[in-house]
Amino acid sequence: MEIKDRVALVTGGASGIGRAVSFELAKRGVKAIAMVDITEDVKIAAEQVNNEANAEVAFPYQGDVTDEKFRAEVYANVKKEHGMVSICVPAAGITRDSLAVKVDKETKKASIYPIDNFKKVVDVNLIAPIYWAMEMIASHAEDRAQAGLKKWHPDEGVRGTVIFIGSISSQGNKGQVSYASTKAGLVGASATLTKEAIFHGIRCGVMHPGFTDTPMVRAMGDEYIEKYVLPETQLGRLIRPTEIADAICFMIHNSAISGSMWADAGWHPSP
Repeated sequence: MEIKDRVALVTGGASGIGRAVSFELAKRGVKAIAMVDITEDVKIAAEQVNNEANAEVAFPYQGDVTDEKFRAEVYANVKKEHGMVSICVPAAGITRDSLAVKVDKETKKASIYPIDNFKKVVDVNLIAPIYWAMEMIASHAEDRAQAGLKKWHPDEGVRGTVIFIGSISSQGNKGQVSYASTKAGLVGASATLTKEAIFHGIRCGVMHPGFTDTPMVRAMGDEYIEKYVLPETQLGRLIRPTEIADAICFMIHNSAISGSMWADAGWHPSP
């Protein structure tokens, strides 16, 4: 699938992997990128993308990715202004890390992970990206139906690609019961959606990054990273967001790539 002259949509575009993907897509010649984020920083990030591209290709949309009305408005506006979205990278994500069960050393009483935290992580990391993806799939399904087209044929060329952002935590990671659950859930969602969406010419895949130099990872603290992350990473450093962005674009461009791709820098945690 060619990236050049396509319309892309990236959530979590203000920072981290979402921001890096936006820069990489602009470098590869997309016609327009809708950069979505809950913070005002998305406006700065879009301006930076445009400055580097020396063209107005990035357009910021500030709002809550879990808001259905906001999602529909973004897609409608992008289609009206730039054309149908055919690259979707729903990268927005949060963590609310804590052990699933903790025992107080003094009282000897156990407390379990707060259910409200779990629901919030599920809303942002699992439900939202799936629905941003399905919104794109639906637009192509409608477009084909209105044109009198039925089952997609390879001779037509791939119409669109969704790349979800998984994580090495999807295989399990201490202190991340909610985060790991959502990232593992994206694998099942992607596998299901791609079986359905290919009828309309849409592919789906999951990129599983390792510990990447993003605000989310840096929030763990330098001491934690030096003690628990880097010693178990073969590369000996955090992954650069640009490296993940490059891998995501490879998944978009190469239609033979399906399922999941791992960019973990050789991270192998101790038992």
